[in-house]
Amino acid sequence: MVVRQKQLIILAIPFILYAFIFNYYPLAGWTMAFQKFRPAADQQMWVAWDKFKFIFSSREFFDVFRNTVAMSLINLIFSFVFAIGFALLLNEVRFVKGKKFVQTVSYLPHFLSWIIVAGIVRDVLSMETGIINELMIKSNMIDSAINFFADPKYFWWIIGFAVVWKETGWNSIIYLASITSINPDLYEAASIDGAGRFKKMWHITLPGIKPTIFVLLIINLGMIMNSGFEAQYLLGTSLTKRMSDVIDIYVLNYSFGAGVDFSLGTAAGIFKSVVSILLIFLANRASKAAGQERLF
Repeated sequence: MVVRQKQLIILAIPFILYAFIFNYYPLAGWTMAFQKFRPAADQQMWVAWDKFKFIFSSREFFDVFRNTVAMSLINLIFSFVFAIGFALLLNEVRFVKGKKFVQTVSYLPHFLSWIIVAGIVRDVLSMETGIINELMIKSNMIDSAINFFADPKYFWWIIGFAVVWKETGWNSIIYLASITSINPDLYEAASIDGAGRFKKMWHITLPGIKPTIFVLLIINLGMIMNSGFEAQYLLGTSLTKRMSDVIDIYVLNYSFGAGVDFSLGTAAGIFKSVVSILLIFLANRASKAAGQERLF
């Protein structure tokens, strides 16, 4: 088999080398988590599991872990629901030019920098000129403008809806591509049997893209510990810090902030990676047990 596929193996060699050099070789730096690391020191002091004991006994780390998981779950649920729903609705549009226009407009926000998106979100939710506050006041839903960035209880939902607005169009592309692989004869047979558009979506389109949904769900469950960094860093304030800081910001603060501790930041990063790997394996095993598509 190796001889028969030697052309493919030769083509794969540059990518294997790239992955080794940039993804696996840097893992040697994980040793810092078990040291009292000092960049200029000739020899490092080994401290075993002390850094891990510190983060697991830290109230601050518990808060950032909770925030990371909560925002990841909100992003995951909203992204899946909106992306799948948008793909199903867009697939039903028969006006080709209108369909292409809507699809193009919907995925353009994906290419915007989070700096720009954060500015848009702040303008939309502004107390003085924000359209959300104006609509709520004119609808008599509230008496005075709400400072969304001063009340921590709004922060998770602000991030969730910002991610949905930015990524829904882009995430729907893969579902639209999956829908095109469904046999058109199934829709014709359903039409003959008197099925309307909604029934076709429910009984043909959704089951047809179910393997894609499960594979993407497994991948995204493995990224639960990666709720993002730019959005939380740019939209967070000192008033929402307890609800806005995530593990990546925690690592940044300890690795490059006051009282630099590379070892502590590395330990937190290792914890995040280990949890992500475990989630991938558990989600894949659950999908296999349910008889659905899986990664391996």
